[in-house]
Amino acid sequence: MLKKNQPSIKSICVYCGSSAGVNQDYKDAAKELGRMIADKGRRLVYGGGRMGLMGIVADAALEKDGEVLGIIPSHLSEKETAHQGLTDLYVVETMHERKQLMVENSDAFVILPGGLGTMDEFFEVFTWWQLGLHDKPILVANINDYWSPLVDLVTNIAKEGFCGKNDFDQVIVVDSVIEVIEALDKAPKETNDPNMKWI
Repeated sequence: MLKKNQPSIKSICVYCGSSAGVNQDYKDAAKELGRMIADKGRRLVYGGGRMGLMGIVADAALEKDGEVLGIIPSHLSEKETAHQGLTDLYVVETMHERKQLMVENSDAFVILPGGLGTMDEFFEVFTWWQLGLHDKPILVANINDYWSPLVDLVTNIAKEGFCGKNDFDQVIVVDSVIEVIEALDKAPKETNDPNMKWI
């Protein structure tokens, strides 16, 4: 049982690019989020890399003495992209193991700007929610409208009947990093009944 005023979300998984992209705003957002997670006493869980937005968010949390868990597959670690200064670093064999452990070690998920891998992670964790495999909050940080096309895509998927009309309501969309922690703390814990899914 949680103590009074103790947050239910203790570990926040951040999915983001292993590249930094071209827009400084995305780098600033990653730095701000890493610092905020540490300042709020939460643990950062992420993909274990030292480059791109991944490295920025981890370094920012570490600079604030935050706890950071990185999970990286061995084929990436061997290329020396693994961040060696983390609180904990798990090296696993496959991408599937990496994603499974990230979900198991997190209480919520935040999607920062990123590429195909970030989209893969978003759709997987969203699909797992739809299937009733977890009931953890999912938040999209739509910095500079980066994820607006994704939001439009999922909205259209629902409109065309390929997912429940209200499924995307599970995903919290905010426009700035400053809104992330408060939005996650206010997110209701959803209990899924797989027998009541739209399919």
